[in-house]
Amino acid sequence: MGGARGRLVSLPDRQNAVKLIEHAVSDGARQSKACQVIGLSERTIQRWTQEGTVIPDNRKNADRPEPANKLSDAERQAIIDVSNSERFKSLPPSQIVPALADEGEYLASERTFYRVLHEAGQQNHRGKAARPNRHKPTSYCATGPNQVWTWDITYLRSPVRGQFYYLYLVIDIYSRMIVTWEVHEVESAEYASEMITKACIKRGIGAMESPLVLHSDNGSAMKGGTMLSTLQSLGVVTSFSRPRVSDDNPYSEAIFRTLKYRPGYPRSPFADLEAARNWVHGFTQWYNEEHKHSGLKFLTPAQRHRGEANELLNNRKEVYELAKQRHPERWGKRSTRDWNLDCEVWLNPDRSITGQQKEVA
Repeated sequence: MGGARGRLVSLPDRQNAVKLIEHAVSDGARQSKACQVIGLSERTIQRWTQEGTVIPDNRKNADRPEPANKLSDAERQAIIDVSNSERFKSLPPSQIVPALADEGEYLASERTFYRVLHEAGQQNHRGKAARPNRHKPTSYCATGPNQVWTWDITYLRSPVRGQFYYLYLVIDIYSRMIVTWEVHEVESAEYASEMITKACIKRGIGAMESPLVLHSDNGSAMKGGTMLSTLQSLGVVTSFSRPRVSDDNPYSEAIFRTLKYRPGYPRSPFADLEAARNWVHGFTQWYNEEHKHSGLKFLTPAQRHRGEANELLNNRKEVYELAKQRHPERWGKRSTRDWNLDCEVWLNPDRSITGQQKEVA
């Protein structure tokens, strides 16, 4: 009987509980103590009993008449239909109801319109305010360097509060190598297009059989007319993230986190533009040539980009196999460490293509 408050109790159970309490009281026990033993309160027993008779719990089965002012299904559908009509599909009920009244028609109050549309899931998303259809970006696979690049812009603090330097940075998703970067005082599509043009010329992109894919966010520098026309003239395929979805550009997000959480990243603002450029230059050298990337089996991005990965990883396999042969008791039945590196790197992979996206941090 414990916890009877708030839940339905059948009539036989009520009658049995009341009878037990009455027997206990007749034997000299206090009613409060008898109620406590079976987990009920005296107030509950009083509610269950009327004029000496135990009454059933009719909360669930109570006969409640329908409200006289309840809308019929046809009336509700009429509200939904008129709200989605060509005339009113982009207007709120506060404008629909008066407009209908001017034409001598009244379907329901504004509050009822709002309630019916809310229950139909259409209160905020009708007409031009309909929820945007944001499809996942196209998946791209890189099987070698200079096939898929991704880039973004991040802030670097300047000496002037509220003003920043802007780091433009492009990486190759296959090797994770920084292929180019620049730091400027403004965010500009012109600067971006010049940077990409120089990078394409330096890397020989125009001579490649397959076009380069360049992925970015939706900022003005990424989608400006100058930038788009430059990419078209270079034969570069553009790819963009969905608005406000950072996961669509994970490689750029990851490298910016590495950059700003690196121990050598200055805690104070950069003294000037030249200081910011010098620091990024040093970071790029370290990241490309010294940083053993966890997503690359702890190779450096430059080693992967130059095609040195297979030789280095095969050498590691031999070292581990020799170590196991010298001391097999230390390995038991375990195999040596897996030094195989995936030859495919995906940008925004579909679930049907790969079960999970590889680590990019």
